[in-house]
Parts: sequence; structure tokens; C-alpha cells
Amino acid sequence: MTQSPVGMVIVGAGECGARAAIALREEGYDGPVTLIGAEAHLPYERPPLSKDALCCAEHPRPREVATEQRLADADVTLLRSTRALSIDRVSRTVRLSTGDTLGYERLLLATGASPRRLALAEQPGRCVYLRTYDDALAIRSHLHSGIRLAVIGGGFIGLEVAASARTLGCDVTVIEAQPRILMRGVPQDIASVMHAEHERRGTKFKVGQGIAAIADGPDTVIIELASGERVDADLCLVGIGAVPNIDLAEAAGLAIDNGIAADAGLRSSDPHIFAAGDCCSFPLALYDGRRVRLESWRNAQEQGALAARNMLGFGEAHAAVPWFWSDQFELGLRIAGLPDEAVEVVRRDLDDGAFILFGLAANGRLVSASGIGPGNAVARDIRLAEMLISRRASPPPDMLASAGTRLKSLLAA
Repeated sequence: MTQSPVGMVIVGAGECGARAAIALREEGYDGPVTLIGAEAHLPYERPPLSKDALCCAEHPRPREVATEQRLADADVTLLRSTRALSIDRVSRTVRLSTGDTLGYERLLLATGASPRRLALAEQPGRCVYLRTYDDALAIRSHLHSGIRLAVIGGGFIGLEVAASARTLGCDVTVIEAQPRILMRGVPQDIASVMHAEHERRGTKFKVGQGIAAIADGPDTVIIELASGERVDADLCLVGIGAVPNIDLAEAAGLAIDNGIAADAGLRSSDPHIFAAGDCCSFPLALYDGRRVRLESWRNAQEQGALAARNMLGFGEAHAAVPWFWSDQFELGLRIAGLPDEAVEVVRRDLDDGAFILFGLAANGRLVSASGIGPGNAVARDIRLAEMLISRRASPPPDMLASAGTRLKSLLAA
């Protein structure tokens, strides 16, 4: 067992961890930087896993966040296929699956999240989950014209996989226990558009349907719904959300609150340990200190860089507006802010069926903007709305509703 010189240690070599490692160098840190990753791959982006990785014509490869050369140039040590087993907060060390121990000056936990498991799906061998590049390759090998795919969960992962599978000619059935798809964080009008587009493309839905049992048949997986209806499939994808990876932090005695509990600067209950990305919750000043946990590509980037700066003593608070996107078929969905903070919704209709729903708080402040339309039809306006939200603006509702009002003019005002 060996112990390396004390430096900055990052557990989790995904988008967030890799961005933090590079940011430490960009901010001038010259001590050892070690990035610990459980997977054999270089750090890569996860959004393509439910899209291009499943349905692109050529054999896919991970979309790397940092190449080997980039990490080498930054003098970042990447430990692949390595797990952090425990943290000793007294000695400030991390014990690794290799038998080695790493000392740390500051430690960042960017451990991400894992798919929420469905107990009924643990035994049938044809039930799969999607989180890693290897998961995507395994699922891709099954997807071809005529294959029957059942998707349990009408959230983003389930619907994105459903869209990719339909593009490949698969027979797709989505099963959702809630009254509608995209219940979490997406206004009903937008969810209805996405539902209609999936149906137009041939996806079948079983909405408001619980699952009574799942079992393997001779060549199929058999899903029995609570209504008594049965869905037979060749493969079943379970996409019912994600849970933060907190085992390491919890065992070390760190505070937990819907993930690793961090302050506005992403510092955990231990002043020498930070947390960022999908694994942590933090208070968001823009929403009166509401504690949130954000699972998004941009948040992983932003928090990786913020955590790095604060590990170096910058003392900055998280100030970014929550942002999320999803592309399904030719539709682009964009969300800025927190839609569930709104008490009033104002709709703006654009060309080609695109529209934006602006969410206003009781005091008239803009707290969210959710849009959907072909391609990037709503992207620019959502970006401008994001800037308005950041400035705590209270635009007149009639101006928000009018497509003739340039949002940029509201920013100037």
C-alpha cells in the first residue's frame, strides 16, 4: 500500500469531476491533482448515451470531456477502473480499490447518480438500465427494426431512448405510472406536445398504469400491468429516475439531504470536502435559499468549475440559473429556472408551432421559461429568458406573451 503526496483529489471522473480537475490548473493550482474514475474510459459526456450512442449509423465512441493529451498537458493523474472505498476525515486520506491510499488537501466528491432500481425488474434478465457508455453499447446491440422495446418510465431518459429506438424501427411501448409523461419539472402543455409527437411517430403509451409483475418468458420479458393488461417485449428499459451516489459520503459521516448536503459554495459539512454535480444538493439564492439537486449536463460543468475555485479559497456562491434540455425526434425542449416556483404562466406562441411558457412568481418576478419547438426554435429566447431570471426581472406579462416583443429589449429595460 502506498500513499501519494497530498494534493487535490477528485472522486468521480465524469463531466463534473473532469471539469474540476482542469479548472484547478486553469486557476493556477500547481500541486498534485488526482482524478479517480470507476470506469475504464476517459471522462465523457452522458447526454449522447440515450441519443447518438444508440442510433448513429457508425459504431459510436464516447464524446470525451478531456483527452489523454489534455489531461497529460494539465498534469492531471487519472486513475481509471478505480473506486474510492472509504474516506478517513481525520487523516484526510482516501482508500482505493487498488489498495493504495491518497492524502488530500481538499477532496471533491463528484460521484454522480445511479439509475433508480425497480424491485420487480431485478430478476428478469431482459430488463436493463442506462447510465454508462457500456450500458449504451449493450442496449444498442438489441435495437433493430422490428424489435419490441418496453420502456418503464415516461421521463427524459425513457423518452429519449424511445425516440432513438423508433428511429431505428423498433416497436416501442412506454409505460408510465403517473397521470402523464414528464411529470417532474415540465409544464403539461409541453408534455402534451411531446406525447403527441411520440404517438405520431408510432410510440404506444400506457399512461397511469402501475406494474403488477415482470417475468421472463422463453424469448421475451412479460410485463403485467395493474389493470391486468400484458405487454410482451424483447427488451425492457427501466428509466424511473436517478438517485445520488452518497454511500461514500454517508459512511464518512457527512451530512446528507437529498444527496450530499453542500452549502452555496459546494462545501460539505466537512470544510475540507466539497461536493458537486448530480450527487449533491445546495441552497440556491436565486430561489430564496431553496435546497435543490440538479441533474443536468450544464450543471455538472458549472459546478465542477465552481467547486475547483472554492477548493482554492475563492469563496464564490452558486449563482447560475438551472437549465435543462432534451432533443427527441426533431423537437427541442429547453427549460430555464424552476417551473414549479411559478404561480402564473404566460404563453408566447412562435412560428412552426413552437411556444414558450413563462412562469411568474406571486410578486411578478420571472422564475422560469419552458419552451418546445422544431430544432433550436426556442433556444435563443430561452437563453434571453435565463438572463432575465438571473437578474430577478419582473417583465410585464402582456409583453412576455407578445411574439412582437423582443426579449432583448426587456433585458435592456
